[in-house]
Amino acid sequence: MDPATTFAVALAAYVLLVLAVGWFATRRASASSEEYFLAGRGLGTLVLFMALFGTNCTAFVLVGIPGQAYHDGLGVFSVNAPIIALGIPLTFWAIGAPARRLAAQYGAMTPAELYSRRFGSRAVGVLLFAFYTLYTLLYMVTAIRGAAVTLNVVTEGGVPEWVGGAAVLVVAVVYTSLGGMRATAWTNVVQGAIFLGFMMAVFFVFADGVSDGAGVSGAMRKVREHDAALLGVKDAGLYAPTAWTSWGLAITLTVIAFPHMLVRLMAADSDRALKNVCRLYPIAIIALWVPAVMIGVWGAVAFPGLEGRDSDQIFSMMAAEYLPPALSALGFLAVLAAVMSTLDAQILTLGSMLSRDVMTPADDERRDIWRGRVFSVVIAVAVFLLWQVGGQSIFSLASIAFSGYVTLTPTLLFGMRWRRFNARGAVTSILIANAVYFLALARAGGIGSAKEPAWLGFLPVMWGLVAGVAGAVLGTLWGGRAATRA
Repeated sequence: MDPATTFAVALAAYVLLVLAVGWFATRRASASSEEYFLAGRGLGTLVLFMALFGTNCTAFVLVGIPGQAYHDGLGVFSVNAPIIALGIPLTFWAIGAPARRLAAQYGAMTPAELYSRRFGSRAVGVLLFAFYTLYTLLYMVTAIRGAAVTLNVVTEGGVPEWVGGAAVLVVAVVYTSLGGMRATAWTNVVQGAIFLGFMMAVFFVFADGVSDGAGVSGAMRKVREHDAALLGVKDAGLYAPTAWTSWGLAITLTVIAFPHMLVRLMAADSDRALKNVCRLYPIAIIALWVPAVMIGVWGAVAFPGLEGRDSDQIFSMMAAEYLPPALSALGFLAVLAAVMSTLDAQILTLGSMLSRDVMTPADDERRDIWRGRVFSVVIAVAVFLLWQVGGQSIFSLASIAFSGYVTLTPTLLFGMRWRRFNARGAVTSILIANAVYFLALARAGGIGSAKEPAWLGFLPVMWGLVAGVAGAVLGTLWGGRAATRA
């Protein structure tokens, strides 16, 4: 079978698989709003873990991280994986566990709806929805770009990027709309297994390819001969102590603020399932991030001279160079699986928030479900148009979104853990945090400068976080009586 046929067959099989899962989930998804938006709050340990892990691991990891490691070397690992492997499970428990319990008690189906009911304030829900939407749309663009770039490279330009991106959006919208949360969770099990297994396997294959059969140690010698700086950690830019601390906080705190992650935690069937996920997460994160970084580092040896956002192609270039056609096709499917495992969750979550937080929930639950489906299409079109006018690299776009999400974490944490925290504190925190964040971005050099220092060497995210905490405390202390927490 020639490479083109192999690729076409693999792609068709994958698309049919995810559509079949969506179709099988349709009957249960149509039973109620809670079933469609939250899988009946019944996700057990395995499906919950794969839904969270698959949703968390996007084109940012499989395409953006290798692209950044191509330029920065092993230092990329130091500012990401060790911190998030420990920090993310802690935030799952600190915020996710009480959020799950309160969401069930209030009957809330979205993060914005949960906090709106927690404070008895529609303003809190609307504000959360607005900023969730802003940062999630930016994040979704990174997913589409990752899939489109990979498809374009794998087909040697045969599929234009805009066609590939549009096709990915269409497939994701179809199976998400059919089966809701249960469809996205079930497909995440398959998708997570594909990209995690693939990344662990090609770690050794790429090492042999770069080193002419000498394995990992040989590949590292090649890197040392090419540019020894790639094996160290820089002491400037993102790796300066103040910037490193800022980015470490960003990458640790941002995941719990992803609405598509928090809503999955709300769908857990028990605290026990959440605890099990927290134990498994560090192992899986390290197993994925080590290969992702090393692909970029070894790629600098195999394909020197890439500049700027062109390095986002390094994963696909390595796959095309060192893998046989069948495995090369699987490499694209790994990226596609990572992209769609996040994209489907984002489409569903934004659609559900539009249906329930912007509009009044319908008396007829079937109408709620159909509104969510229609909004999913609207969101997909908005993402496609935004992608067409954007010019940032995947890492840069993700940095803007990740840093923005962090401005919401004071409200998310205090809303679950501080009994006195109230609606005024939440509104003040969100508005001040984002105002300071955007001022800091301007100070750092503009909208694409989330990784550049603003004041005193700290990145914009640090100033947004500090302002958010200060706004939460001051707003609450000046806000009169606290909202009652059940």
